[in-house]
Amino acid sequence: MSLAPIFKGHRLGAVTAPNTLEVYLDYVCPFSAKIFKKLQDEVLPWIEQAYPGQVQFLFRQQIQPWHASSTLVHEAAIAVEKIAPEQFFPTSRLLFERQQDYFDEAVEEKTRRQLVDQVAELIASNLGSDKVTKQSLVDLLNNGTGDPQNKGNAVTNDLKWHIRFSRQSGIHVSPTVVWNGIRDDGVSSGWSLDQWQTYLQSKL
Repeated sequence: MSLAPIFKGHRLGAVTAPNTLEVYLDYVCPFSAKIFKKLQDEVLPWIEQAYPGQVQFLFRQQIQPWHASSTLVHEAAIAVEKIAPEQFFPTSRLLFERQQDYFDEAVEEKTRRQLVDQVAELIASNLGSDKVTKQSLVDLLNNGTGDPQNKGNAVTNDLKWHIRFSRQSGIHVSPTVVWNGIRDDGVSSGWSLDQWQTYLQSKL
């Protein structure tokens, strides 16, 4: 349930809320998109209405390496958070809505530099934020040129934190739901609002 302060954009709800709902998500995973939209559109608003101040939601990065572009797309969301933490969830929604642009077949013939340009343009042109510009994202996401040193980019260390947290927590797939620190593999991405209500009412 720990969340480093620099990743405060990954939280919805009060940090003082006594219960924590964490969901491990991959931007290029269709099942992650399905559960994220259900949570954002229906479940979290219902929680806040029925149990105000009782639950905080944490978005957990769960990069699936078999999706070729997953790392880059997650880097883009982390880059947005570095610039404007309040734009993390709008960016996440956008990335899920446009995830097919980053499916394996869609990126097969594109270089990393082309994909950086593509995702930076997508985010900057849709967020409507003066802080998050295409160039500010490109600057954080590009690995640079010159002698190969394999140092990554300006968000690599942030990405490592998320990956290490996921690994030490024993998370293997997306989406994975964790309630108050305990993984619950019984939760499905296909749940209706009624099923979520029944589940949460048994917990609260």
